[in-house]
Amino acid sequence: MRAKSLEFLKSLVEAPSPSGYEQPAARVFRDYVAAFADDVTTDVMGSVHAIVRGSGKGPSVMLAGHIDEIGFMVTYITDDGFLSFKEIGGHDPQILPGARVQVHTAEGPLLGILGRMPIHLLDEDERKKVVKTDRLFIDVGMPGKDVKKRVHVGDPVTHAVGLEEFGDGLAVSRAFDDKMGAWIVAEVLRQVKGKKLAGDVIGAGTVQEEIGMRGGITSAYRVDPVVGIAVEVGHATDYPDINKRKHGETKLGGGPIITRGANINPKVFELLVAAAKAAKIPYQTDGAPRGTGTDANAMQLSRGGKAAALVSVPLRYMHTPTEVLSLADLENTVKLLVAFLERLKPGTDFTP
Repeated sequence: MRAKSLEFLKSLVEAPSPSGYEQPAARVFRDYVAAFADDVTTDVMGSVHAIVRGSGKGPSVMLAGHIDEIGFMVTYITDDGFLSFKEIGGHDPQILPGARVQVHTAEGPLLGILGRMPIHLLDEDERKKVVKTDRLFIDVGMPGKDVKKRVHVGDPVTHAVGLEEFGDGLAVSRAFDDKMGAWIVAEVLRQVKGKKLAGDVIGAGTVQEEIGMRGGITSAYRVDPVVGIAVEVGHATDYPDINKRKHGETKLGGGPIITRGANINPKVFELLVAAAKAAKIPYQTDGAPRGTGTDANAMQLSRGGKAAALVSVPLRYMHTPTEVLSLADLENTVKLLVAFLERLKPGTDFTP
């Protein structure tokens, strides 16, 4: 991977941006795309829209990757300085006790620990139960009076981990879901700049996806594209205990996942597959008989309907601090979307 692109990926996933608090990630995204986009705007929701203009004779395409991540919010501060919190987005409570977090205050981040009583002090029946998040607290290691000066109700909290490369071409980080999707969107814009495209390409870094696809809804309405493609993470099923009969078969290194189903326009699906085959890009497919729970839902149902699609990168351990993906899959997803955009022609009819 190009050194500057890897640096951008690291900066983007490590920028703290729980849903509703996306401004740091939005700045990273906006600063990067400003070098090659024809226009960059930020809407009142906080979503960033970067445009690379085409000839105007063909269909406009919005590529959407959401820049929010799961996290927590401070809801109460005890006199002793311990923080109560609530979840932003979906978490697995089994992995939370003992985790290191950062509390993002107006004066800068504070390191904290998600604490609970040690197993030695738990009653026998409590040891057998999954801890509830309202029984956890954040310890920032400071006296109560100092904590109350620094920390305020509503301050966001993220896991205190970042991106590391490991293994054979893999990377691990929090927040690949879905800031790696926003990274792909930006890289596609960079690579199509200067090419003869039939229509405009709008790269959207959307907000608040983890709490209801909110930025996807407002961005699709505002941009009003003909085609809308959500760039997301998908569940890799290449590790122990995954039931492939139930969840399908997708693997790291197998290339982007192209979804088909009710949420997906069949013509866009066919064009994506044709582009992958023509460019000899490895790809995988999966089926979604209902909505996909992504910004593809929001785009498909915007205004009078859009030709929607979903392209995903296989991800292990979704919604944990240790999400794992293949860097080659990221690059192949960029190649697929560039090839798709190059093949779009004026007058393309997306009516099923």
